[in-house]
Amino acid sequence: MTQSIKLCLLFDGDAEAAAKHYVALFPDSAINGVSRYGEGAPYPAGTALLVDFQLRGQPMQTLNGGPKITFSEAVSLSVSCASQAEVDLYWDGLIAGGGSPGQCGWLKDRFGVSWQIVPEAIGPMFTSSDRLAAERAMAAMLKMTKLDIAVLEAAFNGDA
Repeated sequence: MTQSIKLCLLFDGDAEAAAKHYVALFPDSAINGVSRYGEGAPYPAGTALLVDFQLRGQPMQTLNGGPKITFSEAVSLSVSCASQAEVDLYWDGLIAGGGSPGQCGWLKDRFGVSWQIVPEAIGPMFTSSDRLAAERAMAAMLKMTKLDIAVLEAAFNGDA
């Protein structure tokens, strides 16, 4: 028996728009199915109830469930990026249309979902046995919104 765990994000009417935005931004992503509200539901008939999709190959769902539950930074989606170009692409794409930057690579998209846009290069810096270099990189990161790999590497190497 195969089991899977899907992250389900609850929206107040924007479930389909959010899923379409995420799928358009990330490779290896697709909408797999949409169930819709019928007559007499809390939303107009035809509004998406549940959107089943995959994001970078990961199964996910968005659900239009109402305004009583809102997003917070307590839950975020973390995106591992191989290059600065990827950091820039995902940061800019997720913040577009009304999102807002946060500290240390965090942002909220226009739907209120929190994301962490993280370069892969940061892991080896922060876990380095050279604790002074790791601390310099951490200090540099704490001053940033969108993470800049070149600045982090310069700080790590003591060139900043």
